[in-house]
Amino acid sequence: MTNKLTIRSAKPSDRALLLEIWLASVRATHTFLSEQEIQELLPLVEEQALPALELWVLLSGEEIIGFAGLADNNLEALFLHPSHFGKGGGKMLVNHARQLKGSLVVDVNEQNPEAIKFYKSVGFEVVGRSETDSGGRPYPILHMKEVIQEK
Repeated sequence: MTNKLTIRSAKPSDRALLLEIWLASVRATHTFLSEQEIQELLPLVEEQALPALELWVLLSGEEIIGFAGLADNNLEALFLHPSHFGKGGGKMLVNHARQLKGSLVVDVNEQNPEAIKFYKSVGFEVVGRSETDSGGRPYPILHMKEVIQEK
């Protein structure tokens, strides 16, 4: 029997677990980053990114298995624990963010093809590209926005 997936607002006490999920997810999906680069990003995520975002957690039963971070309509973070990839949780978080913010935008590492495929599958399209990430590192970023369906 699988647990029901639910979403709730993150609590300050969730932060350590969200960081663990971020780390596991990044290690599984951001294979272009070295472990040293991941460790360099860790304090930035912990001390700057997570506190600045409107965070929503995805639960399977009582267990936090993923989260989304929003800044206005920008989906700044969407991370699931790797053991929960491909089970509908990411789509559920995107839909929750849409209900809160309307049409969304997201930036995705070009070297993360599974993320690009996921975002395209939930209605996003590439609208631009930057040669470097926000930290100036040589990891191209694809800027994506939702395709508005005409009715």
